[in-house]
Amino acid sequence: MAEGVLTILGSGTSQGVPVIACNCATCKSEDPKDNRTRSSVLIHADGRQFVIDTGPDFRHQMLRENVQFLNGVIFTHQHKDHIAGLDDVRAFNHKQNEAMPVYATAAVNEALHREYHYIFSEESYPGVPKLSVELIDLAPFSITNSLRLTPILVNHYKMPVLGFRMGDLTYITDAKTIAESEKEKIIGSKTLIINALHIYPHISHFNLEEALAFIDVVKPEKAFLTHISHLFGKHEDIFRLLPSHVEPAFDGLKIPFYY
Repeated sequence: MAEGVLTILGSGTSQGVPVIACNCATCKSEDPKDNRTRSSVLIHADGRQFVIDTGPDFRHQMLRENVQFLNGVIFTHQHKDHIAGLDDVRAFNHKQNEAMPVYATAAVNEALHREYHYIFSEESYPGVPKLSVELIDLAPFSITNSLRLTPILVNHYKMPVLGFRMGDLTYITDAKTIAESEKEKIIGSKTLIINALHIYPHISHFNLEEALAFIDVVKPEKAFLTHISHLFGKHEDIFRLLPSHVEPAFDGLKIPFYY
C-alpha cells in the first residue's frame, strides 16, 4: 500500500470568497481560511502530480503551492469555474517540453475545443498550450503505475459531473443527486471530500443538511466540506456546526490517502 497526498487548491464556490463588491462578515474576514479560491485539488502520488480542474484561480494556486511540475489535468465538468484557467498549463509545457495530458469526458472535450479553439487550431502559433486529450467515461483509469481513479457520476442539477475515488479517498464537487449505483463505488472510503454550498437549499448543490446525510450513508472516518459559499459563514462558524468527524476544507489543506 502506498501513501499519496491530496492538497485542497481551492475550496470556494464559483464566485470565490471574498466575493467581488461584497461587504458581508465572511468576505471581510481576516482569517486566511476564509479566503477561498475556486474548487480544485492537487494529487501527489508515485512522485507524480495531477490537478483535478483548472479554474480561474489556477495560476495563483500553482504559485501559492509552489508546484514545479505537473503530469496531467483531470476534469470533473465543463463549467467555467472548473476550466477557465487551462491556458496557464503552457508554463508547464515550456518547462517540461511536452504536451499536457488532459483526462476529460466527451462533453468536456467539446467545451474545451469551443472555449480554447486556438489551442486546437491547425493554424497554431507559438506559445499556445499543448494538450494531449484522453477521453474518459465511467471506466476506472490509471494516472500512475499504481494509482487508478474510479469516476463517480453525480448530477449537478441536470449536468453530469464526475467525482473520483482514489484508493481510500473520494472527491466530489458540484453534486446535487447521486444514484444508488454510484454511491456503491464510494462506500468504504475512509476519507470523503464533498460539496456543501451553504445551509439553505440550492437547485444544483448539496446544502449542509444534504451533505451530512450523504456522509452518514458513506460513513467515512473523516469528511471534509468543499465548494463553500460566503453565505455559509466564516470557517470557524461552519466548524462549530459540524460533528467531530466532519470539517470544512480550506485552501492549502493537505490530506493523506492510501492506495
